Parts: sequence; C-alpha cells; structure tokens
Amino acid sequence: MPNSPEFDALVADGFSTYALRVGGLVEAPRVFSYAELKAMPSQEQITTHFCIQGWSGVAKWGGVPMRHILELVRPKPEARYAVFYSLADGSDGGRYYDVHRISNMRHELTILAYEMNGAPVSVLHGAPLRLRCENELGFKMVKWIAAIEFVSDFADLGAGQGGYNEDHEFYGYRMPI
Repeated sequence: MPNSPEFDALVADGFSTYALRVGGLVEAPRVFSYAELKAMPSQEQITTHFCIQGWSGVAKWGGVPMRHILELVRPKPEARYAVFYSLADGSDGGRYYDVHRISNMRHELTILAYEMNGAPVSVLHGAPLRLRCENELGFKMVKWIAAIEFVSDFADLGAGQGGYNEDHEFYGYRMPI
C-alpha cells in the first residue's frame, strides 16, 4: 500500500487531483486527470486474476483500453516497453514498478482499470488506477499507478530485470502466461 502524504491527500480528495503522467519515447507526452481518464472510451471485462502465490479470483473490471492511450501519446518506433510506476514502494524499499512489452499494451484485454465490480476500484485493489493485463500474472499488474514511461530497454531501471519483483525476488523477465 502507498504510504505517503501525497497518496493520503489523493485519497482524502477522492482522487480529484490525481494525474497520470505518460512520457518517455512518445511523440505526444501527456498528463491525464482522473476526470479525463474516466471520460475516455472505456471497456468492461470479467476476468480471472492469477497470483503467483497460488490463489485466483474473478472480477468485473472497467477502464480505459491501453491501446487508446497508445493512440494519444504515439510511442516512437524505438520504444519497445512500457514502464508502469506505482505510488507505492516495494517491500525492500524503492519505488515499485513493472515493465511490459508495447505489443502487450495493444492486447484487447489490457486496460487501465478505475472500476471493479461496478464500483470505483478500492484503495486496497489499486485506486485510483491499476493495470489489468490479462495475459500476465497478478504481480505484473501495477496498482496505484503514478506514471507510464515508454523506453527502448529496461537494463538501466532498478536492477535491470524488468520490474521490482523481478529485481528482488528472482522471477526474471518472462513470457506472459
């Protein structure tokens, strides 16, 4: 869970001042307000969440398709990965993040979710915005998204393994499930 005055202030104001920064190797860097994100084309999907710890659960998610965000910011040809940064720190300290191939961001079931089971996503489940990338394990679906950065490589991020868990728990950058 995020543990900062910044996040506490966002929760206190119902995320009305939340802003998603999208940049890096894109033609049109943007900052999207929570209201702007919710006004974009949306989709709903009922999917099973698979956790690497062995549990699963089914929920109905609603949010902005990542392919719509890609259309707006237009990643440059050299951009190969999308890095999702969380408002939370990892268990060993340092900002939590994860890396995804851009091709996976075009998948029809990859969304930035702001709803779960017909209601706003709870703080526990990643409010105000969390990634739902349904062909990945749960730890790859960053909660409490602060920013998205498009990069050509992730070797210089963290320990260079493609995400916080990969850096700290020896998962390694793997193919989707």
